[in-house]
Amino acid sequence: MKKNDTLKYDNLFIWIIGVLSVVVPALVAVLFYVPEAGKIINFDATALPFLNAILNTATATCLIAGFIFIKKGKQRLHIAAMITAFALSTIFLLSYVAYHSQGYESRFGDINHNGVLEDIEKQEAGGLRYVYYIILLTHIVLAAVVVPFVLLSIYFGISRQYKKHTRIVKWTFPIWLYVAITGVLVYLMISPYYPF
Repeated sequence: MKKNDTLKYDNLFIWIIGVLSVVVPALVAVLFYVPEAGKIINFDATALPFLNAILNTATATCLIAGFIFIKKGKQRLHIAAMITAFALSTIFLLSYVAYHSQGYESRFGDINHNGVLEDIEKQEAGGLRYVYYIILLTHIVLAAVVVPFVLLSIYFGISRQYKKHTRIVKWTFPIWLYVAITGVLVYLMISPYYPF
């Protein structure tokens, strides 16, 4: 392939990645803040938070395995691990949106599940509430930020632009791993307050 052809494809895929990097978080935000926009009638989504924690755990495992494989020069296993991590993250995103589109809401510390965090519940949760919100906030922000990094990493890997791939995965890997691990932590911290 000629250099001009490579540049043409790079520009096209980078444009597509840019659009997806804006559209995906925007759609998630819309479905999160306007749940009736994506509500599925007669759909019990109460098992999805647990599934999401499993998906995040499996994603983190694949990311670590992929890192180890590439360090040991096992390129095929690295590729398999990373494609699996991407597939798991995609399934997670769909499951996450399906859950939140059903209008379920939980508040950290809401022991009586009435949707209101009363003073006594705030005292009971103590400083752990702030830890939870810091983890949750960084998880959400970095989950949106990592989208273009993941897509570019995959594109550069598939198109065999290994120098660019190596440069970007130095950022992608730790952010993606952090998002996967904190997703599990968020679930473990909020699960006692689910009303189901």
